[in-house]
Amino acid sequence: MTTFTGIRVLLVEDEGAIAMLIEEMLEDLECTVVASVGQLVKAMQVADVLDVDLAILDVNLAGERVFPVARILRARHIPFLFSTGYGGSGLPEEFADCPVLHKPFAERDLRLQIALTLKL
Repeated sequence: MTTFTGIRVLLVEDEGAIAMLIEEMLEDLECTVVASVGQLVKAMQVADVLDVDLAILDVNLAGERVFPVARILRARHIPFLFSTGYGGSGLPEEFADCPVLHKPFAERDLRLQIALTLKL
């Protein structure tokens, strides 16, 4: 089984219970959750300065789209994947090639998408 020991993760998720569940999954995979934020403005601030290996981005943050955060991460060459209940069709063309986790997802789905995103 693939683990990701020491992989530093930024989690952007606005639903507290879902964030906690994803954090637990990440910890089970031996990732380190460096930050977990639920608001777009805070996520943009953190994405601009935080040193991470991977970000998991909920597409819809309380009605706001997370794409400005994705643009910051892309400019910093930090790999990311989207987490959404809406499917990949809700992504703009510029992010059509990005990995998508479809909610609800299991730990094995998260493991696979992290491996694909980090090209492991």
